[in-house]
Parts: sequence; structure tokens; C-alpha cells
Amino acid sequence: MDFWPEFLANSWGREFVAGGFGGIAGIISGYPLDTLRIRQQSSNSGSALSILRGVVATEGPAALYRGMGAPLASVTFQNAMVFQIYAILSRAFDSSVSATDPPSYKGVALGGVGTGALQSVILSPVELVKIRLQLQSTSHATPQSATAYRGPISVAKSILKTEGLRGLYRGFTITALRDAPCHGFYFWTYEYMREQLHPGCRKSGQESLRTMLIAGGLAGVASWVCCYPLDVVKTRLQAQSPSSPQKYNGIIDCLHKSVKQEGYGVLWRGLGTAVARAFVVNGAIFAAYEIALRCLFNNGNIQTENTILE
Repeated sequence: MDFWPEFLANSWGREFVAGGFGGIAGIISGYPLDTLRIRQQSSNSGSALSILRGVVATEGPAALYRGMGAPLASVTFQNAMVFQIYAILSRAFDSSVSATDPPSYKGVALGGVGTGALQSVILSPVELVKIRLQLQSTSHATPQSATAYRGPISVAKSILKTEGLRGLYRGFTITALRDAPCHGFYFWTYEYMREQLHPGCRKSGQESLRTMLIAGGLAGVASWVCCYPLDVVKTRLQAQSPSSPQKYNGIIDCLHKSVKQEGYGVLWRGLGTAVARAFVVNGAIFAAYEIALRCLFNNGNIQTENTILE
């Protein structure tokens, strides 16, 4: 009965809840664009606009949110874990900085790399399930198989039954290779840009909502641009299943065949959609996280100096 008051009484509990709010805001705001990105990466289906028109016309608008249950269900824990691990590692990698000062940029970058590598353990199975659902209409041709996946739980059970636990972690290596460097760029860009947009805010914590949105959005864009070719390879590997022809036998094979058959441009296919989504999603994530954290630390008062909404 007294769990939540006690849980929110300590900073870890409040950061956990704030991280959950940030993750939920990010998933809901950017999921339709993520579905378009996945479909662009998996096949040469045309521009994002043509895919959007086709999906809405043939499958309905709800298809843009297909598979959202998997990331949404795990997003609270995942984002709480990411922010918690980052907070610890960003200081652990540069212990020369005082506890009262913000982490150095070196600590921020290295802490982000470590965070990205560790969070892949949770993210890899979630993204596998999400990708299988998002590509369901294009990868299943018969009416009998089209109803095979009724939701995230159905996909997970099917994978465990046909491929085992190892199948649930299909694409784990490429996920870790993608997430480690991109999280380094992600957190470094956010911390650097918020300081440039609002000098002194890293120490005072008094940045405006506009600063949160812009810095968060640019952080998302930087992280995607630096790792996008790896994400294309990851999508193609995780889209494979025992019921479909095995086109690729690993990361190098997938990279080689994709470039040979479709040219180097395939490694950047869908980048525009991904960048647009990244700006919206990560601006929402950091804004929701920072605002929720201040609400919780200030007992419901978002900001004591009325600067957050400037």
C-alpha cells in the first residue's frame, strides 16, 4: 500500500518514473515514422510518402502503430535503465570531476557508449518482435500465415517455439555494435547543445523547454546519422525467420549482398524518415524526462524560476 510513496521518496525512484514518461512520449510521438523507416529499409518500396499512402489505403491508419505494444510495454524499464546507467558511467569514466559539477564531455561520451552496449541486452529482443510485426503484411503472403502474429506476445511465443532463446536474440551483435557508438554521440550531443543554447544550464538545470526540445532533437539526429548503415543491416537480419528464405548469413554477408544488389545507397535508404522521427522522438523524450523529473523533485512544481516555458 505504501510502495509508491516510498519509491518516489528517493531520487532513484523519481528518475525511474521520469525515464518512463520520457520513453512513452518518444514511442507514441514517433512510432508511425518508425514503421515507415522499417518498411523502407527492408525493401525497395519507394519513398516514405508513397509507402504511407499504400499502408493507409490497403491496411488502414492503425497499421502504422502495429507492433507498438512491444516497445511500449518495455519502455519504462528500458529508459529508466538507460538514464540510470548513463548517470553512473558518465562519472565513473572521469572521476576527476567533482560530484557537484556536471560530468565532463569525455565522461558523457564514454558513459553513453557503455550505456548503449548494456541496454542492447533488453532492446534486441524487443526490436526483433517489433520488426516482425511491422513487416508482417509484406513477409506473409498467405491468408493463413497473415494471422500468425496477433501481437507482441504471439510473436515472442512463435520465435521461442520455432527458433528457441537464441532466435529471440537474432541480431544482438549488430544491435550492440549500433547502440554503443550511437549512444555516445547521443548523450554528448545533448549535453553539448543544451549548454550552447542555454549557457550554464548543465550546472544550474534551468534550461527552457525550447532548449530541451532542440537539444534532444539534435541528439537524436546525430545518433542516427552516425550508425544508420548498421541499422539497415540490423533490420534486414532481424526480418529473417525460419519460415522465409534465408537471404543473409551474418553481418558481413548482409552488408556485402545488400551493396552488391542495390548499391551503396541502400545503406542510407530511409534516412530522411529516420532523421525526422529522431528529432521529434528525442525532443519529446528529453523534454518529458526533464519536466517529469522536476515535477517529482519539486513536489509538483515544474520549475521554481519560471524559465522552463520560455
